[in-house]
Amino acid sequence: MKTKILLIVFMIAMIMGAFAQKPAMTLTFTADSNAQHVPLNSILIENLTQGGDTTLYAPDTVLVLDYITGMNENFALGDNSISLSQNFPNPMKGQTTVSLYLPERNDILITISDVIGRELANQEFQLHQGTHSFTFYPGRESLYFLTARAENQTRTIKMFNSPTDANASGYCKLGYNGQQKTVSGDYKSGNTLNNFVFDLGDQLKFTSFTDQGERVITSSPTGDQTYYFNYTGDPCPGAPTVTDIDINVYNTVQIGNQCWMAENLKVTHYSNGDAIPNVTGDYQWGGLTTGAYCWYDNEISWKDAYGALYNWYAVNDSRELCPIGWHVPTDAEWATLINFLGGDVSAGGKNKSTRTEPYDHPRWDLPNTAASNESGFSGLPGGYRESNSPFKNLGGTGRFWSSIEQGSGAAWGRSLNVGSSYMTRIDMSKKTGFSVRCLRD
Repeated sequence: MKTKILLIVFMIAMIMGAFAQKPAMTLTFTADSNAQHVPLNSILIENLTQGGDTTLYAPDTVLVLDYITGMNENFALGDNSISLSQNFPNPMKGQTTVSLYLPERNDILITISDVIGRELANQEFQLHQGTHSFTFYPGRESLYFLTARAENQTRTIKMFNSPTDANASGYCKLGYNGQQKTVSGDYKSGNTLNNFVFDLGDQLKFTSFTDQGERVITSSPTGDQTYYFNYTGDPCPGAPTVTDIDINVYNTVQIGNQCWMAENLKVTHYSNGDAIPNVTGDYQWGGLTTGAYCWYDNEISWKDAYGALYNWYAVNDSRELCPIGWHVPTDAEWATLINFLGGDVSAGGKNKSTRTEPYDHPRWDLPNTAASNESGFSGLPGGYRESNSPFKNLGGTGRFWSSIEQGSGAAWGRSLNVGSSYMTRIDMSKKTGFSVRCLRD
């Protein structure tokens, strides 16, 4: 009996291997302004590492992104290659649309299979040169593979399903809609995603477009993730974003006469290209008198949410942390911001992001007292690293360096706290790890 079970498991593994697809991650996009939802018109996704782009159009705000780990059935497209778009919407709910491009007249076999390789639908078509549209009606499965075959060419896509009562019968059906006269934007991201290549480690740039303007996020996703575009505050005139030497892109916000980054710095190189040491060891961090950075808890997964933590020696390095034309603010420049917002008693609330539990990070813990983000500074609680190395208070405190010393062993900074409306002036050991916000020269 045991041998029989093992044989069945082996056969299933072989079938799944035969239908193996590139792994996929789901990226979800949303936008808000002072905790109020902002409808997205479109999202442009650009691969800054390899080049190429694709676009999502409303109401589509989910990108299911295949990434390459080895075998890839969809070989590079040439002049005589067929092209199968990613279905839209994906995940589907009740039905989804797929388009297929043929460079010449051909006999096409389209099959639909489930995760263990069972063939659920199989249809042949004689199609002319051009783009053809199909509608797929799913059953109860959560994952399907659609494969198009023409002579020696094979294209396969992975389709995710959100089962509903409408498809409770469990029967799948593929319908042919006809030939498109032109390849338009009707299929949204599906038209171009098949040509959008992504490998793990690639840096992506997401640009959101709404009636309130544009916002930008850069990230190197490694798994399912939700990205939030913040539309509070007005971008700096002529500089809605700024890019550092690592090609991280930051949104900006105009507050009074000052132009600030609206996100925490996450650069890992000085502006001249020299690497900033990433110091993880407790003993090593506490003994430093030169520049260094770390991620909270030494986990790079916090990079996109809260940026890096830098000791003050990195702030004071002549090679400079901030992009060219920007600098770490002085103590007096922090005071200018705070005075513009009514003083330290109220500036904290006006500078704190309003994102709180139960949202995913980045967010503040509750109660996030007096938070309004009226300024658009969107202060986030990246925690800090003490000079003797313990990490503290992610979600509860955001501390930011100034460029000004307070004696030989300490420097000035500012602090935002979850339970206070204040933005407090503090002096701390230069060996402490704080967040950094840059100010335009």
